[in-house]
Amino acid sequence: MDMHSVVVGTSGTTAEDVIAVARGLARVELSPQSLASVAASRQVIDDLAAKPDPVYGVSTGFGALAVRHISPELRAQLQRNIVRSHAAGMGRHVEREVVRALMFLRLKTLASGHTGVRPVVVETMAAILNAGITPVVHEYGSLGCSGDLAPLSHCALTLIGEGEAEGPDGVPRPAAELLAEHGIAPVELREKEGLALLNGTDGMLGMLVMACADLARLFTSADITAALSLEALLGTDRVLAPELHAIRPHPGQAVSADNMSRVLAGSGLTGHHQDDAPRVQDAYSIRCAPQVAGAGRDTLAHARLVAERELAAAVDNPVVLRGADGTGRVESNGNFHGAPVGYVLDFLAIAVADLGSIAERRTDRLLDKNRSHGLPPFLADDAGVDSGLMIAQYTQAALVSELKRLAVPASVDSIPSSAMQEDHVSMGWSAARKLRTAVDNLTRIIAVELVTATRAIELRTGMTPAPATQAVLAAVRAAGVEGPGADRFLAPDLAAAEAFVRSGALIEAVEPVTGPLA
Repeated sequence: MDMHSVVVGTSGTTAEDVIAVARGLARVELSPQSLASVAASRQVIDDLAAKPDPVYGVSTGFGALAVRHISPELRAQLQRNIVRSHAAGMGRHVEREVVRALMFLRLKTLASGHTGVRPVVVETMAAILNAGITPVVHEYGSLGCSGDLAPLSHCALTLIGEGEAEGPDGVPRPAAELLAEHGIAPVELREKEGLALLNGTDGMLGMLVMACADLARLFTSADITAALSLEALLGTDRVLAPELHAIRPHPGQAVSADNMSRVLAGSGLTGHHQDDAPRVQDAYSIRCAPQVAGAGRDTLAHARLVAERELAAAVDNPVVLRGADGTGRVESNGNFHGAPVGYVLDFLAIAVADLGSIAERRTDRLLDKNRSHGLPPFLADDAGVDSGLMIAQYTQAALVSELKRLAVPASVDSIPSSAMQEDHVSMGWSAARKLRTAVDNLTRIIAVELVTATRAIELRTGMTPAPATQAVLAAVRAAGVEGPGADRFLAPDLAAAEAFVRSGALIEAVEPVTGPLA
């Protein structure tokens, strides 16, 4: 386990910390200020629980059952029961990194001092994360409103020593056994605590944070493969001139154009569009690459802004509010609604679909002898005897088609629940789940364009590619993306190409030549 530690305070967290805990298995520490704030807000709950007046979440039922006043002797049972009843997820197990992000973000809110839990609750959740114990969470069970209820409930089950969880070895076992092995005592929930463990947008937010990190790498990778395709098609790089992008001042567009320009610097292939079959202009998929990728970059910037705001938030219902004089009150609210997160998750899925679509069009152009400006059909070594990259483009086209389906927004849907008390929901969890699939598919689409463009450039004998392109060609060969020996033009390893893009190796290959790309 990574010995790097992330300190949880009262003022939120950062995207970098979420990724460190979710993917890097960083340890979690609670600041003294957060523990003091948690204890102070708990005192507010204890004071209210001792009074005869009903307080939602403290001495009442939940949702449509909030009208029932719960007597003191039944309140611990109530909190335990809400966890058990809400742990109703179904479907495949959610990825470990998603569950760790979800737990860490719930811990972030619990540590804010606005939820009313006891210090033992936050300390136990941190201990579970640090032990590498991951609750078994299922694909379905969140409507993205009143929290990611079923996913968070399955996490809360582990906290009370029930349900299933995975140890560091990834094998599902009874949570009670795993807690005992690591010397962690299950929590006996008290007033408000069961509800506080369930009421947040943590799952969808964690997936948004990780998708933003992945897409930042993929947008840069897409700029590189677009440049390689331009070069392979003997296009002109004059459309990348900074003065052209300055007169349409979208920030992402300028960044993408600059990335492509730096990759193409020193190329002996660009500018041949006026040779044997003169072209006044390159096709849109080449000429407009910075505009499309740039729009995606600007969408990503907006999504990051929303994520930053949510990372600074304390999402629960009801919440504990304390004044400067130390007095406190509990207020119901609607901050748990996932609309802000759901919208940008869907917005990113649209940008991903369009970026994948334009990449596939460049691939198709490289394979068509009528539009590739002198390249053999399908870039085959012996067209007719072998099919070249024909079916690689089929695979890419299938992935693009799925991206278009995944771009249909989830957040425009709403289905009422809880006897019409919860009558408008965000579907943000669903938006996040489909975005994860879309990001994976975009990685594969860029990998196919990489294979196609590098092969096409190698077939341009007698011309000298850009120094950055030569670095890519060498790295691709070293990674085993091409087939072995004499078959290297016959059998590219698309899985190796996908791993090459996913790892960031494509960016690492060019940056020693281009300098850091944005």
